Amino acid sequence: MPETLLQIKTFFQSERLKKYAKRFGFFILGLIAILLLACGALSIYFNQNKAEIVAKVNHKINENINGKFHVTDFHYKFLTGFPNFTLALKDVELKDNQWNSHKHTLLKANEIEARLNIWSLMQNEINIHKIVINDAQINIYKAANGYSNTNIFKPKKKKTPSNNEKPETTIDEVLLDNVHVSIDNQLGHKLFDFDVSSLKSKVDYDDDNWTTDLFLKTKINSLAFNTVHGSFAKEKELEGHFDISYNDEKEKIDIKTKNLKIGSDSFDIVAFFNIGKGNSLSGINIETTILWRSASNLLSGNISKKLNQFDLKKPIEVNCDIKGDLNVEGDPKIVVQAIIKNNELTIPDGLFTNCSFKGIFTNNFKPQNGFNDPNSAIVLTNFKGEYETIPLRIPQAVINNLEKPIATGLVNADFDISKLNGMMNEKMLHFESGHAKTNLRFQFDIVDLYINKPRFTGDVDIDSATFDYIPKGIRAEKTAVQLSFTQEALYIKKIAYKHKKNIIQIDGKIDNFLNLYYDAPEKMVVNWNIYCPNIDVKQFLGILKNSPTQKTAHQKSAKKNVNFTNQLKSVIDKCTAVINLKADKITYGALTATNTKATLQMLNSKLLLKNGNVQTSGGTITFNGAIEPKGNNYIFSSVAQVRNVDIASFLKSFNNFEIKSFSPKNIKGRLSSDANVTGFMNGKGNLIVNSMRGKLSFKVNQGALLNFEPIMKVGKFAFPRRDVENITFSDLSGDLTLRGEQIDIHKLTISSSVLNLDIDGIYSFGRGTNLALTVPLRNSKNDAQLATKAERKAVRERGIVLHLIAYDNEGKMKIKWGKRDKE
Repeated sequence: MPETLLQIKTFFQSERLKKYAKRFGFFILGLIAILLLACGALSIYFNQNKAEIVAKVNHKINENINGKFHVTDFHYKFLTGFPNFTLALKDVELKDNQWNSHKHTLLKANEIEARLNIWSLMQNEINIHKIVINDAQINIYKAANGYSNTNIFKPKKKKTPSNNEKPETTIDEVLLDNVHVSIDNQLGHKLFDFDVSSLKSKVDYDDDNWTTDLFLKTKINSLAFNTVHGSFAKEKELEGHFDISYNDEKEKIDIKTKNLKIGSDSFDIVAFFNIGKGNSLSGINIETTILWRSASNLLSGNISKKLNQFDLKKPIEVNCDIKGDLNVEGDPKIVVQAIIKNNELTIPDGLFTNCSFKGIFTNNFKPQNGFNDPNSAIVLTNFKGEYETIPLRIPQAVINNLEKPIATGLVNADFDISKLNGMMNEKMLHFESGHAKTNLRFQFDIVDLYINKPRFTGDVDIDSATFDYIPKGIRAEKTAVQLSFTQEALYIKKIAYKHKKNIIQIDGKIDNFLNLYYDAPEKMVVNWNIYCPNIDVKQFLGILKNSPTQKTAHQKSAKKNVNFTNQLKSVIDKCTAVINLKADKITYGALTATNTKATLQMLNSKLLLKNGNVQTSGGTITFNGAIEPKGNNYIFSSVAQVRNVDIASFLKSFNNFEIKSFSPKNIKGRLSSDANVTGFMNGKGNLIVNSMRGKLSFKVNQGALLNFEPIMKVGKFAFPRRDVENITFSDLSGDLTLRGEQIDIHKLTISSSVLNLDIDGIYSFGRGTNLALTVPLRNSKNDAQLATKAERKAVRERGIVLHLIAYDNEGKMKIKWGKRDKE
């Protein structure tokens, strides 16, 4: 190794090397001198022939244009482009013949370098091989009438076969530096505007066809295929290489590029442009992997404004195809396809996690309707995802008409319903357990990109659901529901509902459900068929209570679906429910009824009862009535017919109507009654007797009065030897008017085994009793044996008749002789 280094050192210090180095230096200096002499000679040649060269350039340009070419000055650039002859044109302007009408200058440049072939120039020919344009503006303009300032260029003459024909001038290389390019197409309402920092293109010719590898670095000011809707890729930097070819026969330019940078994203693009007068079709196909927001911001404003309301967390695979006619007004055809895998989708109404699907956007959903927002659509296929933890499958969904978007599709779901708590108003519903399966076709409007008025057709099956309906304080346990949504109605095929000890089986129908649910819930009629093996009425009175008013002002709920649950609550509150009820056993306090049938209508918080029929206390009751909340109580009205019930059992069931002067054990017999009354029940469902108003008539058959204190007092006073403790009746009937705490007794007839008695006047549950008693003294023990009512009436008041008054004396019942004064 040291010997090798020594040899190299010796070689560089040798006289031989110095000799060769000196000769090489002289050679280089000679070449520089020759170059300088040649350039100097070219400069001298230009100065001596400037007028002729300028004339030739002007002639060359002007023979190919219909317009005006203006150059302030020409000069030769020393050493630039050698061995070619570089001619610099200063302050260049190129205008067409109609510039005065449209004022769009085709070309305005501070400097244009034209590199001419020196040998052609020596032979009096202008052959430009390279053009360099610095600090320029290129404005291509097409008027609304179809005229373009590019018409300045004369069409090429058709070549004729000739061996002596001179080759046509070609430009082999074009460079642009700091050039503003604008293509304003007023006919098609299109505007393409670029600030070109750098463009480099070397062109290879094959007759009239050519190819080039072009480098471009530019800023996109406007890429508007429709100026009304805005620009694609606005204000984005673009940089990359393009493979471009031109076919003269087809008058078509083809462009390909790989890894083209637009902003911070890379794109593969294939495009074509037809530039013939009769054919201006164009097409651009773009492929990339990109974030949703980045892709959206590359689209025109009318599209990106809508798409920016959505987001995908991870990059997506996108293919965009744009096809159109540059001379046709309006948007081109746009088709965007995207593949989404295991992503997070944000929409204005919520968040989808773990979602995968294929999405397609098109602005030509129905081919015959053109390329526009009303005919635009987004198509989703094979969608899988979780919405607020609820797994959903959508085989296909379409959102069409982006001016007034409507979404349609099919959705499948299979989930535990406790997951609904995440999307419900926590003050309305709370689900504890249960499972749901849905298979629904949906349609809904999208207003300001939010779901509005969703409509469904299909089936929903819910099994073993336990939930609380908080506004009414209702808890449902182990509830099964089968729903079928159709265009005509909602069919409730089955609801198996358990509430405390109550078991209810329900089916029903809601006509015109899809329309009335949103637009007129107050007109919605829910037809229920309810069968109850056993039901306690008092436990359901809470359903009628008005829901507490929710203060919503200045409060923002964290739930994104509060509008949905509030709408559901509004429908429940406003709709009318018509219930055909059948119950094997109904209990109301101490009252037990069997074989119950009735039609119930729920209107807001009011319950109407129609055609009711129950069996109780050994008889029947038919009734019509209404119940509704009133403060902390319930107001009721009833028209009822009671037939042949056991009076003691019946009175006991209603807590003896709060009458203290006798109890159910004081009376027996079969009661029939007609009543038309109103009144109040308390929050527990018990009658507030002194609130009752209306008319009541009754009759007791096979009756007996046992140990009834008022009669016993009269008996001891007037009939000390008769059995007033056990009185049987051949007639016990009356007509009463109820006035709250007081009862007007218009006629109370008692025909008994002890005596006959007629009563009228006022009976009070509190103070103010004033009753007139008419008491025949004759013994009526055998009156019941008389054959006819007329015979019994004829003997009723024979003999001595007493007139007594039963009145209130400081809360105690007193008896005195006399007749009651009638007011």
